[in-house]
Amino acid sequence: MVAGMASRGLRVIGVDVSEQAVEAVNRGQAPVEETDLEAIISAHAGNIRATMDYEDAVHNSHISFVIVPTPSDERGAFSLEYAAKSFAAIGKALKTKKDYHVVVLTSTVLPGATRHGLLPILEKESGKKCGSDFGLCYNPEFIALGSVIKNFLNPDFYLLGEFDVHSGDALAAVHNTVSANKAPIKRMTIENAEIAKIAVNSFVTLKISYANILAGLCQQIPGADVDVVSDAIGTDSRIGRKYLTGGLGFGGPCFPRDNVALAFIGRQFGLDMSILETNDAYNRRYGAELLEKLQGHIPASGRVAVLGLAYKPFSHVIEESASILLCKTLYAQGYSVTGYDPLAGPAAARELGESYRIAPNIKECLKGADIVFVTTPDPEFINLEARQFSEAGKKVYVVDFWRVLADQFAKAPGLVYIAGGRWLNDAGAIKSLCRIWGIE
Repeated sequence: MVAGMASRGLRVIGVDVSEQAVEAVNRGQAPVEETDLEAIISAHAGNIRATMDYEDAVHNSHISFVIVPTPSDERGAFSLEYAAKSFAAIGKALKTKKDYHVVVLTSTVLPGATRHGLLPILEKESGKKCGSDFGLCYNPEFIALGSVIKNFLNPDFYLLGEFDVHSGDALAAVHNTVSANKAPIKRMTIENAEIAKIAVNSFVTLKISYANILAGLCQQIPGADVDVVSDAIGTDSRIGRKYLTGGLGFGGPCFPRDNVALAFIGRQFGLDMSILETNDAYNRRYGAELLEKLQGHIPASGRVAVLGLAYKPFSHVIEESASILLCKTLYAQGYSVTGYDPLAGPAAARELGESYRIAPNIKECLKGADIVFVTTPDPEFINLEARQFSEAGKKVYVVDFWRVLADQFAKAPGLVYIAGGRWLNDAGAIKSLCRIWGIE
């Protein structure tokens, strides 16, 4: 957000409890890994400074965005621990500020948290009243790791939950300046925005799981192809094509936990949230079920190469990664597992431990492999050639969950290519169809 806002001409002050992060930003460097982040910070360093001093930041700005972790707790809800500390510090700074200031919560929270959990902290610490003395909004972002800046500058829409019109006008002015695509701003109450944010992510997970259900069905039906089916039904304006590509389950720091959290808040009011709970359970067992369906199509033992360890391409994050879960399942079944990822290798090595090998490059990962799993549609994998997989006199099995190598691998000599979401060429499936329809 610092980089994106600065790139659109705004002067931005970044605040963090990490001295290392603050110093990096002040040197024009990125404190975290993200596509194009360092280049943009460096190019617009004149509009950026960072500090550990809340009062300095609040007194020298008009609006504050709070973007701190809201980790899941043991109930599946979102903890306000870090947000509360930030609101307390901002409240103390507001106490000595004469001008009107708007506080914006960007971190994902559950309905009611902003008004009933965090607003009282601001009023207590500042001794002032929201609406008359300062403003408050809830304004979550819809971004994906690996494309954060692009998403931030070109959103589908802005979700703006406002305490009052004055607060909302101040925030809308920022969005109208920052948006490179003139994105619409949906203004509403804070509570509606809280519900809408988590509802978006939860709905997307349902769509992903539905696509994976279709992929599983297509694997059992002779001649079926999930991409052909998805392209057809995605043309329907009621459905749409985005997130309707069968592959591996959803993961990352947002989708799984948001789905669980929405189910949590619904249960607190006695609502039936079983559709969300079933979706979460289905997603967590999906990888194991895929392997079960592959039994008989791949060797029962041997060396496995897993290409892709992050939860998605262009990311170093392995949180709730379906690929990591797949590695663990393979290892538990007796396979020797070697993994590779362009960005997530170090994180995967820490998570998986010494029982797994994390290769420094694709060549080392593929060396000696009996089975290769392509688990993310990373560009580095899309450009692979069949000759890189095969070894003289050895049959290598390639399981491509996203079908990114289908064009050149389907009939490559020395390879047995298995495309997830396409018929597994299983004679048993034909017998099942004949049995269903009464044909002897």
